[in-house]
Amino acid sequence: MGTPDFAVASLDILVKNGYNIVGVITAPDKPAGRGLQLQESAVKKYAVANNLHVLQPEKLKNPAFIEELRALRADLQVVVAFRMLPELVWDMPPEGTINVHASLLPQYRGAAPINWAIINGEKASGVTTFKLQHEIDTGDILYSQEVPIREDETAGELHDALMQTGAELLLKTVASIAAGTAKGTPQKDVALADIKHAPKIFKETCKLDWNKSIDEVYNLMRGLSPYPAAWTTFQSKTLKIYKAHKELAQPTVAPGEFETDQKTYLKIAAADGWLVLEEIQLEGKKRMGVVEFLRGYRF
Repeated sequence: MGTPDFAVASLDILVKNGYNIVGVITAPDKPAGRGLQLQESAVKKYAVANNLHVLQPEKLKNPAFIEELRALRADLQVVVAFRMLPELVWDMPPEGTINVHASLLPQYRGAAPINWAIINGEKASGVTTFKLQHEIDTGDILYSQEVPIREDETAGELHDALMQTGAELLLKTVASIAAGTAKGTPQKDVALADIKHAPKIFKETCKLDWNKSIDEVYNLMRGLSPYPAAWTTFQSKTLKIYKAHKELAQPTVAPGEFETDQKTYLKIAAADGWLVLEEIQLEGKKRMGVVEFLRGYRF
């Protein structure tokens, strides 16, 4: 059960290792783009290409879907980047349902663990496999694997690293369940000083606050790149920032003001340093490098 690219790697590793995938459950096709053409999820495209049986329920409690799911007689269900399941669904198989989550649980439970780990300036993230139960992301931990975060790493880059690690960890988890050796550890037994959460990200979450330190501004930019992208208001228009680096000199202008030679650089002041822009997108324009932007922009 999964929808985006992140889930494809996990499905692919199970297929390549000879597991019998009796069904793939993914989101219904959705209209997208200018022509509102129906778009298939990344998981559906992979499943169709590999002749796997696909189900695309609108509602997970729909009696017809429940009947179809039961008829598959799965021993185990695997969830990777899908949606919340009703108990009727996750409790169906004899071996239950396991989830691949892109954090070291119990840290960063929620919808956006990759983004929040970088936004909060973490030095490491990871992947956890766990058994589903009532409360979201709270089930017994089966396996976890730490992954370091580079100082300049973006959410997109960490996503790709965790996608591969998650697939490998899932393979190990499924093999141990099949062998009867999997042992769960309750999350309450994992000692942590404070639990950080990973709630859904909204447009306001992405707005840069230039009164904050340059580290906080830089981490927010990295944690939202390439999607949904951090933004600010630049000469009355929305400016998305995809790539930038820090300059640690104390600005001589107020936070949020910019400095440029109008040819090679454009930088914006934070409380104690500059964010030097590299790749941006001004409202109504395409995404581009800052030199190309400056070539065509009139201040």
